[in-house]
Amino acid sequence: MPAHLVRPKPVTTPAAVGVLRRAALPLLGRLPALTDRLVAELAEREPAYRAAIETDPAEVRREVRRSLRHSVDSLLDPARSRAAARACSARIGAERAADGLPLDAVLHAFRLGGALIWQALVDEVTVQRPEDAHLLVHLAADVRGFVDEHCACVADAYQQAEHELTWRRDNRRRLMTAALLDGATRIADLPAAAAELGLAEQGRYAVVLVAGGPGAPPVLPGEPRAVWHPGPDRRRGIVPLADRTSAELAAVCRATTDRVPGLRIGVSPAVDGLAAIGAARRLAETALRICPATGGTVLLDDELPAALVAAAPGLGRLLADRALGPLLALPPADRDVLLDTLTVWLDCDGSAQRAAARLYCHRNTVLNRLRRCEQLTGRSLARPADLVELGLALSAYRLRRD
Repeated sequence: MPAHLVRPKPVTTPAAVGVLRRAALPLLGRLPALTDRLVAELAEREPAYRAAIETDPAEVRREVRRSLRHSVDSLLDPARSRAAARACSARIGAERAADGLPLDAVLHAFRLGGALIWQALVDEVTVQRPEDAHLLVHLAADVRGFVDEHCACVADAYQQAEHELTWRRDNRRRLMTAALLDGATRIADLPAAAAELGLAEQGRYAVVLVAGGPGAPPVLPGEPRAVWHPGPDRRRGIVPLADRTSAELAAVCRATTDRVPGLRIGVSPAVDGLAAIGAARRLAETALRICPATGGTVLLDDELPAALVAAAPGLGRLLADRALGPLLALPPADRDVLLDTLTVWLDCDGSAQRAAARLYCHRNTVLNRLRRCEQLTGRSLARPADLVELGLALSAYRLRRD
């Protein structure tokens, strides 16, 4: 707010000091009038303060009067008043930062206050003791220095308060985001979280987990409204879907993982409302567990059988050992050839011809390998129940290997 004039630097002559103090003393009695003038000038010349005056004129007037009083006290008794004046300036800077008033507006107000005090001093000397007016030249630079010192004090306090407020705001957002992702937000707190994070309480969402890659997990491009919670090895994101599907979001994620080697992204199904974010996060965790170690994007909706296995790793290990045990006991080279052939054949919907094309071998070679898988596992690829069991066992084995 208005300028605080602090302890003067040594002026040129003792006579000038005397002029300064004699001129400052009558200003104490004129503080109400000076306050009115400065409030009026702020309302006219500083739009940010005009709004503050319209909102709470009494508070602005108290602030102006307190500031001007410290200014005059600093002229009369610098040694006694300097610390209190600086503390008042710092308090005003911090309070106005909390109010969201621009720093430029606060500094402008202080300079207007400094100009007002200087003009009052000049008027007092020229009217009451015109013979001392020549001594004012010794005081002008000092008064400007007083104003500059307090502007610096205000700016320091403002920036420190702004930094602390930003940290508190960011920390509050982090805590709210973490609570949503952990499913720990109370129903009564959802409106406040929605307002703070800029999310619709009843919107459609998906949760994505981003991990791996050469550096810190990136934030997805093209998702400016997503709210992220960083971690040491992954980012967790709440992504508004609006009219999109989770499959469309997964396509955006795949475009990212295709460009970044080793990057892994798990995408949850779509959920309705912020209250369901915790459940979506748990599903995204499962999707991330399914994601290959080499990188890629997994949409849980596309991998529900594997998700079942991943959700119960103990049962998955038991299933893999039971269904694939004899096959897994083969030498690594034979084992991997048979497992890869079975996996590709299943991916090709049971087409030996398509599997052979992908494996760069003859169709009969694929059929021979599949017959050997049947002999070793004791399962028939023509029996649906055995196919389901083998598919789940392969998923369990791959997850264990990854």
